[in-house]
Amino acid sequence: MKFIAAAAWLPFACLASPLGAQSMPDPEPSPDSRRFNVPLPTLGGTQLWADELHFHKWRIQRNILTGRCRLLDGANVRHAWGDFEECRRRLEEIKQQRNLPPMEGKAVLVLHGLFRTRHAMKRLATYLERPGGYRAFRISYPSTRGNVEEHAAALAKLIENLEGIEEINFVCHSLGCLVVRRYLAAHSDSATGQIPDPRIRRMVMLAPPNHGAQLAKIAAYTGLFQIAAGSGGSQFVQGWDELEKRLAIPEFEFGIIAGGAGREKGRNPLLTGDDDLVVTVEETRLPGARDFLVLPVTHTFMMNDRRLQECTLRFLQRGCFVSEEERKPIPHETRDSVEETE
Repeated sequence: MKFIAAAAWLPFACLASPLGAQSMPDPEPSPDSRRFNVPLPTLGGTQLWADELHFHKWRIQRNILTGRCRLLDGANVRHAWGDFEECRRRLEEIKQQRNLPPMEGKAVLVLHGLFRTRHAMKRLATYLERPGGYRAFRISYPSTRGNVEEHAAALAKLIENLEGIEEINFVCHSLGCLVVRRYLAAHSDSATGQIPDPRIRRMVMLAPPNHGAQLAKIAAYTGLFQIAAGSGGSQFVQGWDELEKRLAIPEFEFGIIAGGAGREKGRNPLLTGDDDLVVTVEETRLPGARDFLVLPVTHTFMMNDRRLQECTLRFLQRGCFVSEEERKPIPHETRDSVEETE
């Protein structure tokens, strides 16, 4: 059984993280020399850096191990490093020198899943920008080197620093959906009146493990999953019960797209029910969804499917994947329905 679980899970991990998890971060400067910077391309470190500010194609990232920050342009050339304020000051200088216009309009924050990087979401983000007219920001976070709480905290800083944008939407794959749900929970408090950013309008979840992941628990028997997935991945195993309590159901409009084979047994013989090879259709469901759609796509590359891209854009624009008449909402559980299942 251990061998089968490893064989089932490891190909997806390899497909998902060809280079990102192995990249090394830039060497850290000494306190006396950190202001000096040679504008050269970074060495990567995609599993060590989290975005905390986006301005057009510019990004300020923080290293999850050292806490140091760096300022990157759209070509991943580093223009400053040090603490966050130092990088921000340098960005303000660049804005003035290059006469960069302020941001405005509607934005979509696009979050990748476990083992992946922002590059995995490039085709989908491009589609949302060009035909859709949205400003798409592909968000980086170290999915295998931090937990969901840390990723949500970084997302909160990024949203707070998203100046000039009038509307915020989310399109998230797999673990990225849980990061947003954790952000929403951390910024919702009826006692104090705290609410998430009021600019948020809609969200599309792609293959979200809203009820945990059977495959993660199976792969955990091999001991390899925790090593590769880090503290974030381990929350699908030992820490799921506690994590699930700290995930909010969005109070704004959200839709869910699951991958499935369209048959009872699905694609992966290790999983119960229809699935996308990694997450089951049933695991994606979440009460309150305005629309729910199952497409014949697999987990790792679903974001590159053109029909999925079209449905995602349609939901952001209209609140439905196909049409208002064909919506398949998932109703909230009522007290009566809960009692009937007990």
